[in-house]
Amino acid sequence: MALNPTGEQASSATNATPYGTLPPASPPSTRKPISLPRIQEMHTRGEKITMLTAYDATFAAVADAAGVECILVGDSLGMVCQGRHSTVGVTLDDMAYHTESVARGLRRAQGTAWLIGDLPFGSYQESKEQAIRSASVIMQAGAHMVKLEGGGWTTEVVQFLVERGIPVCAHLGLTPQTVHALGGYRVQGRGDAAADVMKKQAHELQDAGASLLVLEMVPAPLSAELTRELPNCATIGIGAGKGTAGQVLVLHDMLGVNLGKNPKFVRNFMLEASSIRGAMEAYVAAVKNGSFPDDAVHAW
Repeated sequence: MALNPTGEQASSATNATPYGTLPPASPPSTRKPISLPRIQEMHTRGEKITMLTAYDATFAAVADAAGVECILVGDSLGMVCQGRHSTVGVTLDDMAYHTESVARGLRRAQGTAWLIGDLPFGSYQESKEQAIRSASVIMQAGAHMVKLEGGGWTTEVVQFLVERGIPVCAHLGLTPQTVHALGGYRVQGRGDAAADVMKKQAHELQDAGASLLVLEMVPAPLSAELTRELPNCATIGIGAGKGTAGQVLVLHDMLGVNLGKNPKFVRNFMLEASSIRGAMEAYVAAVKNGSFPDDAVHAW
């Protein structure tokens, strides 16, 4: 029987599958599209924000139907889709292709998720002008926001983009595009000096206009402190503890189908679900109710 873009049987009123009955998606007319004001409202009232990566139309539509509020087309596609050892080899053309694919999936499913596209390595480091050219490519491919990595010198780039109407998600902590300079996939922000640098950079990024800030592999106490200190920039944690405003995971990691060993901060949600959509719904519920992440298991 034919499947619709959310992975459900198109003619089944009960959404029955060989693995059980899945709850139906909310009708598009009753689900409000996610916007920057809505994200800020969630942050202000303390409702956790959910984010997952997606790289194609079908998985994006399923994630949206499962209630994921933000979908990130991450340059992690270099590792999970292209089989690379890092994100460094991902090109702007790669990012545009996958962003277009995800955007089409959301449109076909009448999706409401907020779509973020990564600016890949080498696409914004040269100058502000290079950054806006690259960001324009990702926005024209269908993204609502672009994401870039690092602090300090990026502050000026963020302000330049925001002033020209391009929403920006910043990224501190472990920044995969500079993993070689960091000496590997290591926790960042440990020790007073490193924490002070990260705090300074985070405040600068908020002041420059960044609306979201991914904190990757940052000690949980520091992430929670930053979240309290940044009222206008919602923090999204990955390996950063439960004290952030929201959480993000790589799709393939949370489904247990990546090409390597899952990092400490990942929970395999397929172990407790009978379908991919069910795993995504379990992820959304766990983030919302605070049961994921568990700082004793998933954080430093």
